[in-house]
Amino acid sequence: MTDFGNRAEMVFCTVSPRFEGERSTYGELSRTGNAPKQEDTMPVSTKLTNTDEVLGWRRRFEDAAAARSRTPDPDWTRGARLNSALVHSLQRFQVGEAGDGANLIRKAEQAGDADYSAAARLFIAEEKNHARLLGLLLQAAGAPTITHHWSDAIFVTVRRAMGLRVELLVLMVAELVALRYYQALRDGTDDPLTAEVARRIHADEERHIPFHCDRLRKTSRTVIALWRVLVFGAAIIVAADHGRALGTLGVRRRRFVADILKESGKASALIRSRW
Repeated sequence: MTDFGNRAEMVFCTVSPRFEGERSTYGELSRTGNAPKQEDTMPVSTKLTNTDEVLGWRRRFEDAAAARSRTPDPDWTRGARLNSALVHSLQRFQVGEAGDGANLIRKAEQAGDADYSAAARLFIAEEKNHARLLGLLLQAAGAPTITHHWSDAIFVTVRRAMGLRVELLVLMVAELVALRYYQALRDGTDDPLTAEVARRIHADEERHIPFHCDRLRKTSRTVIALWRVLVFGAAIIVAADHGRALGTLGVRRRRFVADILKESGKASALIRSRW
């Protein structure tokens, strides 16, 4: 992929598995981006989505970037053990993270909010780092990265034709899938290096959904309803396309789809809470 917007396209070529009884954690965030304490009710918090000061998001991303800069990379020399299904899944996920973000940056700048634009650039930097980590993980497993996927052209065309709000809504579909994927990969793999990479990426991903929800706070009920249909359709396609990978992590396809839809409802509620 050649554009960061492909992060949104990956919903049709990646998995976001989840175990029975696994808990969502993206609602409660810390200023450093560390994973919060899990709650049984899988809440989506609004505590850090005060839209009065977009600068707060910029500072959170800056804090997270500073924390990453002080943390050395995982020890790639120990290698990684990945079965073929997970290799294919990670390859697709990696290509979805690998764009330069130019299209999203342009739209963020056109919004006329310097602090939001800065936060968006930091968000994109996190996604680029995810692509780098996944690429090195695949290399540690003796597997190559890939350069494209069949879904790219479809979503690039749609996304580039629309404004910032639609782009973020499409991106949010990918974020919901990504969060589940990294959570399950972190908790379900028996490979230490894979678990470490997933843990780091998951800690970043927990900021992204409420960050985008803040920007989408004036989205109409009709658009949100249509967005949830898109989430449902994407989850079905991902579950069907990645059945083998889901199975290696002990995740049933039906449960995967239900979990994603449930989390989309909570994200929708978070958007509506900002009206």
